[in-house]
Amino acid sequence: MTPENKPWRLPRVHRRSTGRPPTTEEARRRLISMSSLRFNRGQVAATVLTVALGVAMVAQVRNADEAGLGQLRQSELVALLDNASTRVDALQREVVNLEGDRDRLRGQQGDEAAAAAAKQRLASYEILAGTVPVEGQGITVFVNDAGAAVTQTMMLDAIQELRDAGAEAIAIGSVRVVASSYVGTTADGRLLLDGKVIEAPYRIVAIGESHTLAGAMAIPGGFSDSLRGAGATVNIVENPELRIDAVTKPQDARFAQPVPATPAP
Repeated sequence: MTPENKPWRLPRVHRRSTGRPPTTEEARRRLISMSSLRFNRGQVAATVLTVALGVAMVAQVRNADEAGLGQLRQSELVALLDNASTRVDALQREVVNLEGDRDRLRGQQGDEAAAAAAKQRLASYEILAGTVPVEGQGITVFVNDAGAAVTQTMMLDAIQELRDAGAEAIAIGSVRVVASSYVGTTADGRLLLDGKVIEAPYRIVAIGESHTLAGAMAIPGGFSDSLRGAGATVNIVENPELRIDAVTKPQDARFAQPVPATPAP
């Protein structure tokens, strides 16, 4: 076996027969001698490279996570944070309201509470279905499109962004936007909403938490940026009180049917 292939062993320690137990200092020196390891240059270099690679990987992951937000301005980051905080507050209020309904239904006034809750739910369903006029705080979006730059996709994006931001009622021009609404175009390129022509300048009214809705319309790369990039102008106004008079006639479902309630065991 050559010296290069000879396995590494701990150094042999020879104990002298002194006839007496070793002192504390002798025991310490023997322990250090037995535990001492010899590292060559290759081992040291491999250790340094491993540590450097780990640091580089951690830095790369952090940079990838922060790249998206790092490109936003401070005002845009503040707006996003405010929108998220407002949405969380709204969800917490909804949880409190639902828990209150549950407690009232369990209490002595169960019948009256159930009737009141059913009436409130009916009102909510009528608003969502667009069968009644509504009022409340919200925003008005004015779009001046002299060059006919607004496309079908852009208008769909506006509707979706408002819904994602918590809009409870939306109207574009004189047409109420509901769950079954669709956007199309005529043969000459004019926009259609539920089969009705909507003309520029467009007026979009949305009822909901006004600051959150306005922030959603101003998100970088969203509806407003797309329109301005195409040559249209956009003006967003927050209103403490708005009214939507446009209503829609509900259509009977052709295929979907409610699932019968399962009787309690």
